[in-house]
Amino acid sequence: MAGLKALMTLAFAGSIGMTLVILACALPDLNSWWPFIVVVFYLFAPLPTMLMKRYNDYSGSGNANMELAVFLTMGIVVSSFALPIIMARVQTIAWTACNFTLFGNVVVYLTFIGFFLTLYQEDTDYSLW
Repeated sequence: MAGLKALMTLAFAGSIGMTLVILACALPDLNSWWPFIVVVFYLFAPLPTMLMKRYNDYSGSGNANMELAVFLTMGIVVSSFALPIIMARVQTIAWTACNFTLFGNVVVYLTFIGFFLTLYQEDTDYSLW
């Protein structure tokens, strides 16, 4: 029951983040759909880490593949924050749209972190059995 509540909270937080990104595009004063490109980063950000967790071989103390996956994931996350700032600097989008997109990025990536912490946590309720 607690897992369902956590997933519903994460779904609500993710929808708030996506709403902020859509508001950055659809408000009449802003009226530019360029900030919606960050959704591509949302799709690609968890992929390297998910693939390396699936194909993890657990050999040795350090895992270079997992470190590469985290490096690629961080590159994608930083790019999703940098793209709206660059578009606002060259006046492709308004700074208000940039701010909405950046706040949406923060909410969506915190949702991703919460999802992965919920998904990969150990079950401590049944560990005494």
